[in-house]
Amino acid sequence: MANGRLFAMDLAAATATPLYQPASQTGTLTLSLVNRSASAVLARVALAAAATPTDAEWIEYDAYLPPSGVLERTAIVVGPGQYLVARASAAGVSAVGFGFEE
Repeated sequence: MANGRLFAMDLAAATATPLYQPASQTGTLTLSLVNRSASAVLARVALAAAATPTDAEWIEYDAYLPPSGVLERTAIVVGPGQYLVARASAAGVSAVGFGFEE
């Protein structure tokens, strides 16, 4: 059973990136997307059945992240076989998830 930081990634520009997929347990986590760049970016987050989300699976869609801005989502529950996926319109965005699996 993992707890604490579950993942930390640097998102590629304009690419849906699977951040987290628990194999056999359920993860409950907080997701922080941090814009490290000097320009605004648009961010998306999905809880999906596959690594590529459908239109109906986005829980954030083109949320505005100002320079040095943070988007935080709490109490995200990711079950076995589900994917937490993020996308940023430009490079320079960190994705960090912290929580626990049970």
